[in-house]
Amino acid sequence: MGEAILNNNFSNIQMELLKLYATNISDNELQEIKQKLAEFFSQKAINEADKLWDENQM
Repeated sequence: MGEAILNNNFSNIQMELLKLYATNISDNELQEIKQKLAEFFSQKAINEADKLWDENQM
């Protein structure tokens, strides 16, 4: 029931991260995860910018 209550307050990505961070990981592993998340969102932004650029290059 606790997860159902939390699920009303958090997005799906927040819920997954909360599950992940409930485990004990090293500082190095935490840095790796943060780097991967930054790379993921950076690549999404680059892809969207490329798409917009291509659409405006008639």
